[in-house]
Amino acid sequence: MNVRDWFDNLSERERRLVYAAGALVGVALVYLVLVLPFQTSGKRMAARVAQKTADLAWMQASAPQAMVAAGVAQAGGGGDSLVVLVDRTAREAGLGSSLRDQSPDGNNGLRLRIEGAPFDTLVTWLASLQQQYGVSIESATVGAAAADGFVNATLTLQHAGAAG
Repeated sequence: MNVRDWFDNLSERERRLVYAAGALVGVALVYLVLVLPFQTSGKRMAARVAQKTADLAWMQASAPQAMVAAGVAQAGGGGDSLVVLVDRTAREAGLGSSLRDQSPDGNNGLRLRIEGAPFDTLVTWLASLQQQYGVSIESATVGAAAADGFVNATLTLQHAGAAG
């Protein structure tokens, strides 16, 4: 006996129940396959944004303390020129392969181009330059690179502690 014969042998009331159960199973499948993944994905993205916002707030709150600490760390800079300092610290941060070109900008400034750098690494490196060596960012243009999480940037840096 196949399913069609079984269904034909049901009373009208039982057939309606089977239709209703089938409709409920269909709605449940649509929800589980289409709706639920989008909802959980949205919640994950919202949680990630909230975490990044909390990280930003913590960084902004910690910036004054870091600036005080940077005054002490600047003395250990070794007197390197800005070009040498940027090159050395970029390589230490893992950005050496992303550093494309550097050119002087005034007496104590440096213009540089970075391509295909991880965004988080770039921001951490720039914060380190500011906090540990007194290098300020005069201008920055940052754009998305081909891969997610990677950026291209054109920066103008200024050695804050240097006299012009």
